[in-house]
Amino acid sequence: MPHDEPNQGHWHEITDTSQKAGLGTFKRPPMPYDNFMVEEGIPIYRDYGVHKVQNLALKPWRRMGGKGAFIQLYGTEGLWGSYVVEVPGAGALNIERHMYEEQFLVVEGRGTTEVWQEGGEKRVFEWQKGSLFAIPLNAYHQIINASSSPALLLAGTSAPNVMNLFDSPGFIFDCGHTFAERFDGAADYFKPKDDLAPDPVRGLAMRETNLLPDIMTCQLPLDNRRSPGYRRIEPHMVSNRFYLWIGEHETGRYSKGHKHGSAAVLICVKGKGYTYTWPSELGPKPWESGLADKVVRVDYEPVGMVSAAPMSGDWYHQHFGISKEPLRLTAWFGPNNARGRKAGLPGVEEKDLGAIDIRDGGNAIPYDEEDPNIRAEYEATLAKEGAVPRMEEELYHPPTGEGGWATATFAGNTP
Repeated sequence: MPHDEPNQGHWHEITDTSQKAGLGTFKRPPMPYDNFMVEEGIPIYRDYGVHKVQNLALKPWRRMGGKGAFIQLYGTEGLWGSYVVEVPGAGALNIERHMYEEQFLVVEGRGTTEVWQEGGEKRVFEWQKGSLFAIPLNAYHQIINASSSPALLLAGTSAPNVMNLFDSPGFIFDCGHTFAERFDGAADYFKPKDDLAPDPVRGLAMRETNLLPDIMTCQLPLDNRRSPGYRRIEPHMVSNRFYLWIGEHETGRYSKGHKHGSAAVLICVKGKGYTYTWPSELGPKPWESGLADKVVRVDYEPVGMVSAAPMSGDWYHQHFGISKEPLRLTAWFGPNNARGRKAGLPGVEEKDLGAIDIRDGGNAIPYDEEDPNIRAEYEATLAKEGAVPRMEEELYHPPTGEGGWATATFAGNTP
């Protein structure tokens, strides 16, 4: 892609110390990935969230061989990219390979994917609605529809990171390097694996598998860090840096409000609900403070999306399931999975602030300190849906014991 033309005007140096150089204000110039999206000729959706990706208008996508649309939610710009692509009925997308990571969630349909290295044997796996899989870096691959009806897939990529760095389509799409350490062509490479292990950073439940056949029904171990009875796993796929997790809130229970940096996008895969998000400088009780007009609400159902910490990040956000079934979400962060402000300093011990209440030095709003509007509206919404709230009254009272990690569990649950 061509670089922006430099300003041809003559620059005049300021003349004394009472002046400052520059214009004082400026508009963010488009980055190479922004230009790439425009040049692809399909719609680009920018917002706080999407109620259902199935409702997005798609246009023919020549490079991919189907129809598609880009999704760039606020707060993810330059951090990772997303798009939806429709695979023609009884057809296939074009063969491609690229120097960025990519993963897919199957929104509708069923089919197969073929993956191979230059001169190597093709490895083929099947997918269906709810499947989650990733493509090894720079491996050839083709997505094939097994049905006569169109299939719809949601993709997450690190394309913005790579394109903004190299700004060279020839390198990104035509590089011949084989990453054998990521994909060795083994016959069982895409065989689902169910074993759980602690992730090496935070000790949370992790599955190292390159394919999850159905994330809507897969088993999730008890986690308890976001709500009473909350369940969660982290899939680690094809040695990617792309970070994600799958979590589920029990029916009638909702998450604590919490804050962190931008990048996280939550995708609803079961149930329906809504998310509130607001700048942390508004405080934990924006309704009570008369600042409700600055709170953003996004409603969703499968497969809807919401940016948890939009704009400049460090926004509080809180998630509410309102159907008779549990609310299951998958959160995608792209390759930007450093959770603390000391990111980049190896060996520095940090607290998992999102799982620690603000009174204990963390970033989570305990239920007894949240805005009263939260609980009142949630219970009223559940009543309209015919669902029953299951938030125990003691959750809304300050703890009587000492605070801290060891006592930061919910009544009736074990760590």
